[in-house]
Amino acid sequence: MAEQDQFQIIFTPSGKRGVFQVGTTILDASRSLGVDLDSVCGGRAICGRCQIQPTEGEFAKHGIHSSFKNLNQLTESEIKYSNRKGLEESRRLGCQTIISGDVVIDIPEESQLHKQVVRKDFEATSVTINPLSRLHLIDTSESSIDSNEHLEQLIIEKLKHDWGISIDQILSNDFDYKSFLEVKDITIAVRENTQIVDFWPGLVEKIYGASIDIGSTTIAVNLSDIQTGEVLASEGSMNPQIRFGEDLMSRVSYCMLNPGSEEKLTQAVREAIKGLILKACDKNQIDPIHILEATVVGNPVMHHLFLGYDPVPLGVAPFKLKTAKAVIELSKNLHIGINDNASVYTLPCLAGHVGADAAAVILTEKPYQQDSYSLIVDVGTNAEIVVGNKDKVLAASSPTGPAFEGAQINSGQRAAPGAIERVRIDHQTLVAKVKVIGSDLWSDEEGFEKETENIGVTGICGSGIIEAIVEMFLSEIVSAGGLIQQKNKTLNDRIFKDGRTFSYLLFEGNQKIIITQNDIRAIQLAKAALYAGAKLLMDKIGIEQVDKIRFAGAFGSHIDVKYAMALGLIPNCILHEVTSAGNAASTGARIALLDSKSRKEIEDEVTKIKKIETATEPLFQDYFVNAMSIPHKHDDFSEVKKIFKFPEPSRDNLKIRSKRRK
Repeated sequence: MAEQDQFQIIFTPSGKRGVFQVGTTILDASRSLGVDLDSVCGGRAICGRCQIQPTEGEFAKHGIHSSFKNLNQLTESEIKYSNRKGLEESRRLGCQTIISGDVVIDIPEESQLHKQVVRKDFEATSVTINPLSRLHLIDTSESSIDSNEHLEQLIIEKLKHDWGISIDQILSNDFDYKSFLEVKDITIAVRENTQIVDFWPGLVEKIYGASIDIGSTTIAVNLSDIQTGEVLASEGSMNPQIRFGEDLMSRVSYCMLNPGSEEKLTQAVREAIKGLILKACDKNQIDPIHILEATVVGNPVMHHLFLGYDPVPLGVAPFKLKTAKAVIELSKNLHIGINDNASVYTLPCLAGHVGADAAAVILTEKPYQQDSYSLIVDVGTNAEIVVGNKDKVLAASSPTGPAFEGAQINSGQRAAPGAIERVRIDHQTLVAKVKVIGSDLWSDEEGFEKETENIGVTGICGSGIIEAIVEMFLSEIVSAGGLIQQKNKTLNDRIFKDGRTFSYLLFEGNQKIIITQNDIRAIQLAKAALYAGAKLLMDKIGIEQVDKIRFAGAFGSHIDVKYAMALGLIPNCILHEVTSAGNAASTGARIALLDSKSRKEIEDEVTKIKKIETATEPLFQDYFVNAMSIPHKHDDFSEVKKIFKFPEPSRDNLKIRSKRRK
């Protein structure tokens, strides 16, 4: 088959990709790559479960142009299905859609057989309850109301007389006095004793708030009773912006190449948030009109796109924010499905690559109040790093890329049922056993195949790839320089020639899960960037070792810290002092939601934190190159060596690339 008759397919949100011949259906391509696309009818266009959404436009990161023209026309079977059950204009049936060029295909959540596991669970923490909005009940039984103006004046007078609250006017005049004629009481929501947010006939006992964490991959919403602090619901979903690019910079590139397109990304994220809020309300039988407060955190790109700001300046030096200050908007300007007069508070950013999510993590962890030195890392496509104590706090970001989320990895995928998340390799036979999300059994245990029959073993996620590479290093399959050892090729059929390099067969089932030389290099680049950023901040403060390390974020909640240290992702530290902070960004958002005083606290603290730009620091490159080795070329890793027996240093001649990830 000629090269021009082969084209690339990229699937979102999984990030899986491959090259296929003209005439391949999307369903067949998805099955070949292990992409989670449902189908019950066997590709006969009857069930409609294989619905896909082609994405048009430049997919800048991968250098391809995706167009609807690169697919066949709507088939007769699709037309029949649409007439029978309905098919959205933007969607096709994967079993009927045939490629004729490069394409990017989004798999909607409802078309996924195994829904994505959005690992942003709320972590309970102690929070002071000091909300901005409070409820006040007034007695109107002896009052006559004959107009909106009279009702408004009555409320203002009663608040002053009964509650000592002086207010000039109500935020909105969008009410009808007639609905208040037959009631004896009116419940009024007042914000900071200065604004009437809303009011309702009769007794309303509860008002609510939403804390929103917008990640580049996932969105998490926690719905809380703002008077008690109780979390009533937690909802999460994939960030729909992912169809415009896997990572932050590809989305910025999309906006650069398509002027004005930031409105699409803004609308997509706001609609997703609205959907999650309505879902949480529906489950708890809550009227969204009673949600009067919301807080929002996210990295700078997500922050700007949510607020409707142009993200393009964040993609080029000097990475200038439109504003680093906290932003307060009325909900009616953001269209997120809550009370129009609700206050939506977005936490401050620290710098062009250190956003409101980092501020939320800092608010949760409070390193500025502690004697001991903390290292706080939030691992994402751009790792956010904080080092310090009560005397000084420094912050930076490092370009780790999406490898820890499964992207750029041969068999990589995000955390979902069927993804390998634990790995152990026998040092003698070099055969691996694995655990997958959705099963508690190791692959060599009885019952594993039956327990995973429905979910399969579909790929490897971030925590799994870390353990796989460390186990390969400990088994001497991989050298300290990251090279799969050629001398081992005769020892076991698990190690095999793969082009110019060697690869390792991690698991063989319906799908072969393979670790390639490029996979190892991608992880080396990612972990070196994070380690170099942490070391740079430690160097600036003047310490050689931190007292404790906290992993913030969904990824950090599921990583085995001893493997993270053995890889060289984080510096040497007493292992029991390396812990997960859970989803500290969501926790910080909730703190800011429930405790109005905490907002001034974090706004003050971020102005004291010194931001370090790794791209302009001369030492960063040296630290980065040395951190490419596993675990490190020079630095002490005595704590993790108490657990693992590291192999003797080898003398492979691999020249580690010093080129930093862009």
